[in-house]
Amino acid sequence: MNQGISIGTISMTLHILIQIVFVVRVLLRPHRDPASRIAWIVVIIGLPVLGILAYILLGETNIGRRRVERMREVLLRLPDVADAAGADATNLQVDVPHRYAHLFQVGKTVNGFDPVGGNRAHLMLDSNATIASIMADIDAAKDHVHLLFYIWLMDNNGCKVVEALKRAAARGVTCRAMADGLGSRIMIGSEHWKAMREAGVHLASALPIGNPLLRPLKGRIDLRNHRKIVIVDNHITYCGSQNCADPEFRVKAKYAPWVDAMMRFEGPIARQNQFLFASDWEAETGENVSDLLRQPIPPTQPGVPAQVIGTGPTVRYSAMPEMFESLMYTARRELVISTPYYVPDESMQAGLCASARRRVDTTIIVPARNDSWIVGAASRSYYSDLLAAGVQIFEYEGGLLHTKSLTLDGEVTLIGSANMDRRSFELNYENNILFYDRSLTADMRQRQESYIAKSKPITCEMVERWTWRRRLWNNSIAMLGPVL
Repeated sequence: MNQGISIGTISMTLHILIQIVFVVRVLLRPHRDPASRIAWIVVIIGLPVLGILAYILLGETNIGRRRVERMREVLLRLPDVADAAGADATNLQVDVPHRYAHLFQVGKTVNGFDPVGGNRAHLMLDSNATIASIMADIDAAKDHVHLLFYIWLMDNNGCKVVEALKRAAARGVTCRAMADGLGSRIMIGSEHWKAMREAGVHLASALPIGNPLLRPLKGRIDLRNHRKIVIVDNHITYCGSQNCADPEFRVKAKYAPWVDAMMRFEGPIARQNQFLFASDWEAETGENVSDLLRQPIPPTQPGVPAQVIGTGPTVRYSAMPEMFESLMYTARRELVISTPYYVPDESMQAGLCASARRRVDTTIIVPARNDSWIVGAASRSYYSDLLAAGVQIFEYEGGLLHTKSLTLDGEVTLIGSANMDRRSFELNYENNILFYDRSLTADMRQRQESYIAKSKPITCEMVERWTWRRRLWNNSIAMLGPVL
C-alpha cells in the first residue's frame, strides 16, 4: 500500500513538474500574444496529457533547426536584393504618390525589395485562361521556366502543365518545378512526376514530409509552402491564388468551382519572384541558381510600380498581418477585400472595424460554403462586430471563392496567396504582390464586383436571428484560434 502511494505520488509529482516546464516554455516563447499564452496554459493544465501532446505538435512555429540554418545560409549566399531587383537602373524608378509611400516601405522591411517600375500586367480572365497563358509562356520560353505550387493535381489543367514542361525540357529549356510535399503529395508520387524527371525537368518537393511518425521531431508537419509562383525567362511571372488544377478541383468537388484570380506580369518584378523561388529551391536541393539574379535587366518603358512580399516561418514575425493592417489604416474612401479564410487576430479585426468607423466604404467577401468547417464557423463569430462597425459582408454563392485580394481607394492592390488567417500569417510560406496602378486596380475592382453580384449580403438582423446554439458553436470554434 505504501509502495503504491509512493509510486503514485512520484508519478503525480513528475507530471506536475512536466506541466510546469511546458507552462514556463509557453511564457518564455517569443512572438506570442497574451491570449495565446493564456489559451495554451489552460489547455496544458486542463488536459494534462493531451494538452502537452497538442503543444508539442501544434504549440510552436517550429520548422526545424536544420531547415532554418539552411535557409539562412541560402539567403546569405544569394546576391544582394537591391542588385537582384535592378534598383540601380534609372528605368526602374517608381512614381508612387507620397500618401502610399509608407505602404511600400512596410513591404521593404519584409524581404528588402524596393518597389520597381517598368512592369506591364493584366488580370487573367479565369482559371482555365490562366493555365492556357502559362502553357503558352512555357512553350515560348527560351532559357528557363520555374514553377512552384502548393497544390498540383493530376487533372486536365495539371497534366497540361506537365506536358508543357516536358516539351520545353525536350528543346533544351531548363525547367525547374517544385510542389509542396503535402498539398501535392499525389502528384509527387505519380507517374507524371516520374515522366517529367525522365524528360529532363528538374523537380523538388517543398517541405517533404518523409516518415509522418518521425516528422514532428523535425518540425511541425502543417507548416507548408503555400506559394504559387511561375517565372519564365526572368521576365514573366504570375501571382495570385490559383493552384495548378482545374476549377472543378475534384479532390474537393462538392465546393466547386474554385474561383481564383491570377495576374500575369512582365518586367523587373519577375526578378523579385525569382528571388523567392531561388531561396526555396536552393534550400531544398542545394543547387545554386543565383546567377539568374545577377543577369542585367533589359530597358523597359514606364509601367506599373510593384513590389513582391514573401513571408513565412523563417521571415520576420508578423510581416503579412502588418501589411494588411497598414493597408486598412491607409484607406480613405474605399476598402474591398476578398478572402476564403477570415480568422483574424484582435489587431486585424480592430483595423477592419476602424476602417468602417472612419466612414470608409469597407467590404469583405467570403465564401458562403467553406471547405474548412472550422474556418467557416470561426469566421462567422466575427460578423456581429464587423456589422456593428459598418463593414459590409457578402457571402459568395457561386462556388468556393478562393481569391485573396485587397483593393484600396481604387488605386492600390494587394494580390497573392496569403489568406487572412493565422495559418497564412504564421505558418505558411506565402507570396503576394503590392502595386499602385489605377487601371489595373479598376480591373481587380470589377472582378470583386462580379463576386458581390453572386453573393448574398449579410445583415445585422440575419446574425441576430441565429440560434444560441449556432452562436455558441461559432464562438467556441473561434476560441481555438490562439492555440493554432
